[in-house]
Amino acid sequence: MQNKLQNFISLQAVPQVLKLLEHDNLLVKIKNERKTRHGDYMRLPNGKHQITINSNLNEYRFLITLIHEVAHFEAYNKYGRFIKPHGIEWKKTFQHLMLPFLNPEIFPIALLPLLAKHFKNPKASSDSDSILALALKQFDEPNNKTFVFEVPLGQTFKLYNGKIYKMGEKRTKRFECVEVKTGRLYLFNPNAEVELIPAKAAV
Repeated sequence: MQNKLQNFISLQAVPQVLKLLEHDNLLVKIKNERKTRHGDYMRLPNGKHQITINSNLNEYRFLITLIHEVAHFEAYNKYGRFIKPHGIEWKKTFQHLMLPFLNPEIFPIALLPLLAKHFKNPKASSDSDSILALALKQFDEPNNKTFVFEVPLGQTFKLYNGKIYKMGEKRTKRFECVEVKTGRLYLFNPNAEVELIPAKAAV
């Protein structure tokens, strides 16, 4: 596992991460990109616990996601199976586990204030924090994707599944977008990554 982790997170973070993973009944698997999640945690039928992380994440998002999922495992062990997935028990556990990593040896100086603010009340996904998500995106491999909140009103865009939508107004937290083919209205997370479509191509 150590050799694998060195390919995905900074060397300075590896020793602390390995200590967190020293459990006989905890499995960590690195998966190909999944469009709907960065990682997940589950209790297996045999009593073991499994964490999966996407292989395409940059080293900072990978580490945050890994600790996020480890926090689910630790919260389960400490508080039991009936807690809310992202309730107060998980939040406290995530904050506690993440604190030792919030230093300039592991994260860029520019990210640390944003991370400190985020972890005052961590969300179910770091993508829910638009400022942090945009800052983390700067460390991704270059691509042609943009966040929904950056899409101009009336602009068409394509989702990973090929469906095309037209940008609408913002509600309290999400954006109203109309699927061009069906005319149906959908609400989009502001940090969903989409591909802009030039006006001529959308016709």
